[in-house]
Amino acid sequence: MTVSEIPLPGVTKGARKPKGQRGKRARPETPISRPRRLRAPRVALPLSSGGRGRRCPALPAALWPLPLATPDRAMSAHICRPKVQQGPGRHYRAALCAELKRPLATEDVARRPVRPHEVRVGVSFCGVNFADILVCRGQYQERPHLPFTPGVEFSGTVLEIGTDVSTVKEGDRVIGVSHFNAMAEECITDQKTLWQIPEKVSLQEAAILPVSYGTAILALEHRAHTQPGEIVLVTAAAGATGLALIDVATNVLQAKVIAAAGSDEKCKLATQRGAQYSVNYSQGSLKEAVKQLLGSGGVNVAIDMVGGDVFLEALRSLAWEGRIVVLGFAGGNIASLPTNLLLLKNVSAMGLFWGQYQHRNFPLFSKSLSSALQYCQQGLIQPYLGKVFKLEEVNDAFLHVTERRSTGKVLLSLKS
Repeated sequence: MTVSEIPLPGVTKGARKPKGQRGKRARPETPISRPRRLRAPRVALPLSSGGRGRRCPALPAALWPLPLATPDRAMSAHICRPKVQQGPGRHYRAALCAELKRPLATEDVARRPVRPHEVRVGVSFCGVNFADILVCRGQYQERPHLPFTPGVEFSGTVLEIGTDVSTVKEGDRVIGVSHFNAMAEECITDQKTLWQIPEKVSLQEAAILPVSYGTAILALEHRAHTQPGEIVLVTAAAGATGLALIDVATNVLQAKVIAAAGSDEKCKLATQRGAQYSVNYSQGSLKEAVKQLLGSGGVNVAIDMVGGDVFLEALRSLAWEGRIVVLGFAGGNIASLPTNLLLLKNVSAMGLFWGQYQHRNFPLFSKSLSSALQYCQQGLIQPYLGKVFKLEEVNDAFLHVTERRSTGKVLLSLKS
């Protein structure tokens, strides 16, 4: 018998009420408690746009692998898969930083709807950058709210577009830049931060371009104003950005490159990729090595990503009215600038924070990526792939970069 069929005391089913009581609901003599509706427990999950969510239950400290800085043990991600609503397209996998200076986890993340100006992209490849490692340690300029998904560059295919999107359509192959949410099978980003991939460029090749080649193009063309025939000194030359600088300087700008790196193997790779000369700065003075190659003239442009003593040696290697551009401090030390050197040789020292152009000068930022895609389509540049890791190997990829074993671009593959 259902609740509606239970006879109420003092009320006969089907009996006509007295005339004076018509229209009034009869109240039972004994209150009836309705059965409570049972609800499934809610599971709050992080959103692909960097939104907040609840973390999975914390693991005991004894179960955590060693911190990222430990070089002698490879770390594997803890897999924490919260219960999510099952069904097609309800969730996707993502690398998640739930606690700073701890290994990342691979988790199932709930989808959210796209806003009118946004695009949902099925990610094929995501670049692994030193910035991703720093932000997961809390040592980067920007500090996303925990938990968050790292990853700022990707290639993939458009899955869904918002109502106001006009620049791309479903099925388009694109590269994009995002605000730390790209190390996932899907990501949502503004339509302005997507660029269509030309036919002759593969998704894997395109994923190498945004940060490395965007940085190289702005450093050489916009900041240093590199001219054909000038000599460019590139430090950390075997890394992703270093090889991109060599590629653009030699093959696009027709300059000559001295590649500086920390091992003979890396120097050999740099010369294979187009550098005219190479210097192993772990074996002696960079300034003296440049002097032996060029005499007292010096280099016209220096691009430094190491910092510390290497920066100072590169600065002292500049020719009259030379330009040095600072891109980072991979060596861990930030040197103090001896300004008397700027005066004596009339040299210029400047920095480049490529990502900030997205907010401060978007047309220039966009042009750097459009140029990279165009150069690649025309065959002028040849992006160099170092190694590909799977999403669940994200901690191994981070370790590969921090131990300086990487040459060229390191990618995560998000394909199943």
